[in-house]
Formats: sequence, structure tokens, C-alpha cells
Amino acid sequence: MALEHRPNLVRKLLFPLGGPLAALLLVLLVWDVAVRVYQIPAYVLPSPEQTWDHMIADLPVLMQGFRITFVTFLMGFVLGAGAGFIFAVLMDATPWIRAVLYPILIASQAVPVIAIAAALTIWLGFGLAPKLVIVALVVFFPVVVNVLDGLNSVDKDMLNLVKSMGGSRWSIFRYVKLPATYTPLFSALKLSATFSVTGAVIGEWTASTSGGLGAYLLQANSRLNTAGTFSAIAFLALLGVVSFLLVILLEYIMTPWRSSSKARRWGLFPYKD
Repeated sequence: MALEHRPNLVRKLLFPLGGPLAALLLVLLVWDVAVRVYQIPAYVLPSPEQTWDHMIADLPVLMQGFRITFVTFLMGFVLGAGAGFIFAVLMDATPWIRAVLYPILIASQAVPVIAIAAALTIWLGFGLAPKLVIVALVVFFPVVVNVLDGLNSVDKDMLNLVKSMGGSRWSIFRYVKLPATYTPLFSALKLSATFSVTGAVIGEWTASTSGGLGAYLLQANSRLNTAGTFSAIAFLALLGVVSFLLVILLEYIMTPWRSSSKARRWGLFPYKD
């Protein structure tokens, strides 16, 4: 029975890619036609073929930059999501903490991350630490707000029922409040997945000592290497798509009831009948 469900899973994962792939091909076609018809110089706008040739020629460097930026993004993303979730739980459990911190969090969002990137470099030095903080800051606020809304959306009658049945605070949190945070949490994570890539690039612009796609992009811009710039942008777009798909996969694993009414393994495939 498990084998019968595998084609369905593959179809669910691959079918939604048809539309975006068709749109991508259309953009490439329009791009190529515009370059040829208007005879745009390569230093202004390279053709898709020139960009592809540059990507192939510089693929080892681009892949190395992709790996560095991905590691920075992943570590900062996990750090920001974890800190945001903990803060939301503390603010829900302790009203005075919420009263003190929530206005500060809202005010902090008026300050662009790039404005404090230089200060973080002064405080934390060059290297990994300021880049992680920048990425974490991008993720932190959406997770706090969405998880807090999920915790506050729990039905009061349900809470009173569990309390009347002798449920402890931990039991109430684990079995009633925690499941209510899954949907808003993953909405925040999907929203932050692509924004965090921008945070990683900003961190590499201001505090990088080990390269990455952000550093590659700066070098390409400084040399007026437009094909290199477009190559770095393509890899950053790929990183955003990969991060978004990873969040979707995690959501699929953590919330099995949203995709199937049957219980399944802690993984991708259902139990055997």
C-alpha cells in the first residue's frame, strides 16, 4: 500500500512546478528577444546565453559561494526562528513581559537591518557572528508575532475544559496551545525564508571574511561584470527557492493531518495497510 502512495506524493511535489517553469521559460524568451532586437550591449544587459556561459565557466566559485551563503542563512534562520518561538511563548505565559517587550519589538522594525549592519560589525567584529545576527533579526519578528497570535487564538472554553480535567500547564501547552502555533509558525517561516537570503547577503556585504554570493556580487559589480552579477542573482534566487521548499517539506512532516486523514510514519511515506 505504501508503494501505491509514492506516485501520489511525487505528483504533489512536482505538479506545482509546471506553472513556475513555464513562466521562467517565458521570461528567458522575452529577455533573449529584447537583447537581440534592441542590440543591448553585454555590459548593460547580457543575454541569457552569455549569463549561462559565465555561470558554467565560473561554476566552482559560484557553488562555493552558494555553500557559504546557505550555511550562513541556515544557521541564522534556525537561530532567529528558535529565539522568536521562545520569546513568543514567554510573552504569552507572562503578561508583564509581553507588555514590556512587544512595543519595543514593534518599534525595532522601523529600523532597517542594513542600518545596524555596520554597528553589528563594530560590536561583533568581522566573521560569522554579525552575519548570523542579521539573518536572525530578519526571521525573529515574523515568528514572534505569528506564534503569539497562534497562542492567543486558542479557544478559551477548550483551555477551561482541560484545566477542569486536571491538566497541568505543561499539558495545556503541549496538547492545546502548541498545535495551535503550527499554522501561523510555518506561515512566518515561509515568509522569512526568502527575506533571510537578503539578510545573509547584507551580512556578507558588511562583515564577510569568507566569501559567499554576497561577496561575489560585490566583486562582479565593482568590475562591471554584468554577466557575473546576473549569475550571482540566479544563484541567490535558487537559494531562496531551496529554502522555501525546505520549509514546505518541514511543514509536511510536522503537520501530517493537513495533507492526509490517515496516520503515517514520521517521514514521507504512510504506514503499510
